[in-house]
Amino acid sequence: MSDVSDWWSTEIIDMAPGQIRLRGHPIEDLIGAVSFPQVIWLMTRGDMPSEAQAKLFEAALVAAVDHGPQAPSIAAARMAMTCGLSLNGAMASAVNMLDDVHGGAGEQAVELYGRIDASDAPLAEVLDAWRAEHGPFVPGFGHRFHKPVDPRAPRLLALVDEAREYGTVSGKYAAVARSIEAALAAEKGKPLPMNIDGATAVIFAELGFPAPLARGLFCLSRSVGILSHAWEQKQQGGRNKGPTPPGYRWTYTGPNPIED
Repeated sequence: MSDVSDWWSTEIIDMAPGQIRLRGHPIEDLIGAVSFPQVIWLMTRGDMPSEAQAKLFEAALVAAVDHGPQAPSIAAARMAMTCGLSLNGAMASAVNMLDDVHGGAGEQAVELYGRIDASDAPLAEVLDAWRAEHGPFVPGFGHRFHKPVDPRAPRLLALVDEAREYGTVSGKYAAVARSIEAALAAEKGKPLPMNIDGATAVIFAELGFPAPLARGLFCLSRSVGILSHAWEQKQQGGRNKGPTPPGYRWTYTGPNPIED
């Protein structure tokens, strides 16, 4: 039977009748004893974080739970509910929208921070190389809605600074992020502050999470807002609600437009 049992191999869970162990920890020892962020860390990393690490990690998860119905993923969840989908269907529709453009900036920022930290080249050269490879936007900085400051970022950076003082993190990625912020401000002649993606990326990088996990963690965090909005929409009712009220029309650019 080894060829069958070895078809899937995992270090995450061991299970037998009456027994469940997550990364070697009996589930009954975890229930009521550790927090959900600690379990996320345990499941994705394999070890248990310290209380200080878990607290900083939790702050990043809390900060990104929601950003309103104008966020495409939240809007998708609400529209899905009005089309008759179940909660899990609406959540799946929404999470599937969290990709490179909407939801990927945190992963990209962690990757950029790591590249800058590992490089001996001047910061401007690394940023230019990044933009040549990925396009003109530097992930994690500026916000189309929150101007001049994304209120989440300063609070998260303050928690990182506090964690650095206690030796929980090194602070090197916070320094990298701040150097990018200063360089962009000098380059553009105006502030381009760090946003939620840049700030949570600092925390994930400081805590040692690989860049791809940053996107998955954002999806976990934003799923809370997605669930909340989908549930609220179910309570409100409505059928087949599109992105705008029915009285508003799109702009038609083809031949023979219908006159009003």
